[in-house]
Amino acid sequence: MSSVNYTLLCDFYELTMANGYFELGKGDEIAYFDVFFRKVPDGGGFAIAAGLEQVIEYIKTLKFTEEDIAFLREKGIFSEGFLNYLKTFRFTGDIYAVPEGTPIFPGEPIMTVRAPSIEAQFIETFILLCLNHQSLIATKANRVVRAAQGRPVAEFGSRRAQGADGAVLGARAAYIGGCAATACTISDRDYAIPATGTMAHSWVQMFDTEYDAFVSYCKMYPNNATLLVDTYDVLKSGVPNAIRAFREVLLPLGIKKCGIRLDSGDITYLSKKARKMLDEAGFTECKIVVSNSLDENIIRDIIHQGAAIDSFGVGERLITAKSQPVFGGVYKLVAKEEGGEVIPKIKISENPEKITNPHFKKVYRIYDKETGKASADLLCVHDEVLDENRPLSIFDPVETWKTKEFTNYSLRELLVPIFKGGECVYKTPPISEIQSYCRAEIETLWDEVKRFENPHRYYVDLSEKLWNIKMRLLKNGGKK
Repeated sequence: MSSVNYTLLCDFYELTMANGYFELGKGDEIAYFDVFFRKVPDGGGFAIAAGLEQVIEYIKTLKFTEEDIAFLREKGIFSEGFLNYLKTFRFTGDIYAVPEGTPIFPGEPIMTVRAPSIEAQFIETFILLCLNHQSLIATKANRVVRAAQGRPVAEFGSRRAQGADGAVLGARAAYIGGCAATACTISDRDYAIPATGTMAHSWVQMFDTEYDAFVSYCKMYPNNATLLVDTYDVLKSGVPNAIRAFREVLLPLGIKKCGIRLDSGDITYLSKKARKMLDEAGFTECKIVVSNSLDENIIRDIIHQGAAIDSFGVGERLITAKSQPVFGGVYKLVAKEEGGEVIPKIKISENPEKITNPHFKKVYRIYDKETGKASADLLCVHDEVLDENRPLSIFDPVETWKTKEFTNYSLRELLVPIFKGGECVYKTPPISEIQSYCRAEIETLWDEVKRFENPHRYYVDLSEKLWNIKMRLLKNGGKK
C-alpha cells in the first residue's frame, strides 16, 4: 500500500456524525457493524474474500495529522473539542473477519467491527473500499482461472486498471483468486507475486525484419524466449520466423524451452495451425500463450473448440471486472451496548433483500464429514455454542418449511479475531499461503455451486435463536 496518509479517505458524513456523537456524549458508546454483500458478481455461486491485509495496515497507522485537523477546522462546522479529540485519535476496538481467500456468500458477515461509535463509524469507507475492490477482482480472477481448466493465467491488466492502486492491489487480489503471475512489476516487489512478460509489438517493429527481432530476443533471453508472432502475419511470417530463430539460437545451446504468444485474430484457429507448425518443426515443447481481451466466457469457449493453448494472459476484463465492476459490500449497524448488554439493531426496508440480520453474530460453516464438502453456513448469536455430537437442524430463513438435518458433520467458525482492544492479534499469511488456502477452500464446494450460470444456491441460514430475534424486531418496528 502507498505511504500516503489515508485518514481523510472517508465519506464526509463520517466526520459530521463523529462530531455529533462527540458533542452529544455518545462517542464512547459501543457499536457493532457488519460488512456483508447481497449478490455474487456475474451471477456466480460464491465470491472470494480479499483485502483484509490492507484494512489491517490502515487501522494500524490510523491517525489525524496537524494538517488534517487544520483542514477540518477551516470547514467551520466542527467543534474545537472534537478537533482536540482527533489529535489523539486511534482505533481501540475489536475486529473479526474471515481470512482472505475464503469463499463467501450473500448475507453473511465477512467482517464485524466492535468499537466506540466514533471509531466504528469512521473506518467504514476505507474498509469497504479495500474489501469491495479486492473481493471483486479475486472473484473475477477465480472465474477466469477455473475456465482455463488448469492452464496458468497471468494478470495483464495494469495499463487498463482504474489508477495505480487498482493495478497493484488488483494484481494482488487476482493472485489470491488463482492467477499464476502478473505483468505488474511493483506487485512482485511489494507482494511477491511472480512478474512475467516478454515483448510488445514495438520490439518487433524496431528491427528491420521480424526475424532479426526474434533472433535478438532469443540471444538476450535464451531461457525465457517467448516471441510475439502476430505483428505482421501469424502463419506466413510470425510462426515461421519464430521457428527459424529457435532453431538457430536456442537449439545450439541445448535449449528446448520456448514459447510464442498470440494477441489477435481467431485464437482458436491460429493456435491449432501454430501448434501443427511447431510440432512438425520438432518444437513439441514450445508453449503457446494467448492474450487479447479475454474473459472466462471466451476462454471456456475456445477451449471447448479445441484451441491449442498452454496459458493465458488476461487484462482489462479481469483487472476491472468489466462484466460487473461493483462488488456491493455494505457496512451496517447490527447492535450496540447498553450497560454491558448487547442490544440488537435492525434496518428495515420496503425491499426485503435490504433488511439486515441483527445482533453480534458468529458464522459457522457446516461440513459433511463423509464428503468433506461445505453444506451450508449458519449465522448464530455470538454466545451460541453448537455441539457437533448432536444432530443439527437448519431451516431457510425465508422459506422456513425448507429444512435440513445434519448428523455426521463438522463445524468451523469463519470469523477470526483481527484486532482486540485496538491491537492487531492476527498474523497475515504470505500471499502464496493465502492462494493455496483459497484453492483448498474452493475444493470443498460442490461443483454445482461453481457453475458459471445458474449455480446451485448455497444456503446461508439463521439459527432459531437469531431468527426469533429478527422476527421480534421486525414485528416491533425495530424496537427490542
